[in-house]
Amino acid sequence: MRKLCRAVAGILSCCILGILSLAIYTGNRLPDKYYVAEGEQLTIRSPFSIYPQAENTLLPIEAYQTAGNTYSLQLRMLGAVSVKQVQVQVVDRKSVVPCGTPFGIKMFTEGVIVVGMSDVDTPQGLYNPAKACGIRIGDIITDINGKKVESNEQVGSLVQSSGGAPLQLSVKRENELFSALLTPVRSSIDGQYKAGIWVRDSSAGIGTMTYYDPKSGCYAGLGHAVCDVDTQLVMPLYSGEIVRASISGVSPGHAGSPGELKGMFVDSSPMGSLEINNETGVFGRLYGSYPYNQPVQMAHSYEVERGPASILCTISGETPSLFSIRIDRINTAGEQDMRNMVISVTDPALLRQTGGIVQGMSGSPILQNGKLVGAVTHVFVNDPTRGYAIFAENMDGTLKSVASSGTLAS
Repeated sequence: MRKLCRAVAGILSCCILGILSLAIYTGNRLPDKYYVAEGEQLTIRSPFSIYPQAENTLLPIEAYQTAGNTYSLQLRMLGAVSVKQVQVQVVDRKSVVPCGTPFGIKMFTEGVIVVGMSDVDTPQGLYNPAKACGIRIGDIITDINGKKVESNEQVGSLVQSSGGAPLQLSVKRENELFSALLTPVRSSIDGQYKAGIWVRDSSAGIGTMTYYDPKSGCYAGLGHAVCDVDTQLVMPLYSGEIVRASISGVSPGHAGSPGELKGMFVDSSPMGSLEINNETGVFGRLYGSYPYNQPVQMAHSYEVERGPASILCTISGETPSLFSIRIDRINTAGEQDMRNMVISVTDPALLRQTGGIVQGMSGSPILQNGKLVGAVTHVFVNDPTRGYAIFAENMDGTLKSVASSGTLAS
């Protein structure tokens, strides 16, 4: 009898431990904050039954249904096991215009980015002045001798005119600012003074516009940052603009070789400003309205579900088409992880023409249940039929800062 009791106690202990471990795991996979539309209630989509319970049952119903209010909920599973406490912010249900159209991006950096190092051949041997003073690839040079630098040519001119005298550099590395004293040396090959670095001051390319907000006149695109092709670091935006673009051809993707949309700028006249470049995409203001599609409601992350969906993208000319996809996986944990969804292309026509997701589709809006839920961001190199996507809600957090600023980001 005692053995039976111990066995039952052991089984119960294992079950309890398993339930608690599951609750901890589930809590870590869920975000700490949710946004809920005015007049609606939070629902948690999970393989396990999770029920939100109000922390303060004495609050009037208006507190849970009025935009601008914030309240706490306790998430529980199996009726009683606590998963975690979350904050809920009530917001207006936003209507935006999904785009799916290509656009050209022109951007100039804040300072110049060091994208390469090159030793200088001197009478004393090979020497690199930049490396000697602590400069690294990926650093951003913002000032030389107190003068702001904005172009490759300006840096070259200042180095050459130094005559070998030391130059005081202001350098930004990630979030750190520091000074460096660089002394150019004369090349024994061409007699020119050199710093031993290659720098870049601008970038241009084609992407897909995700959505347009009619109320603010702002747009969102790409779903990821514009990064330097050599360093893979986010390009520090100083100024920029967007122009019309047209897709002229497609290089289909294959396993191990991502494809590409081939496009060109249609008009040199800017169609909008470029004000923010960050991990959630590129953002700015259109100089005119976006009349091509009808507005739809923007979904909150908790409303996105696995299953059929659609993307709007352009694979020829300037007119987007609707193609079928499937949302395979959803990750709501961690606001900084922008790979919120894994998607698969299921549309035979798109698979036939592109092989799936190709470069240039980044920013293509994803629609589900009549709402904008997100945007395509990356392709799986070994399987171009699949890729990552970001929640529209995450992109909208940045767009709101553009709408409220009224000025270009510097």
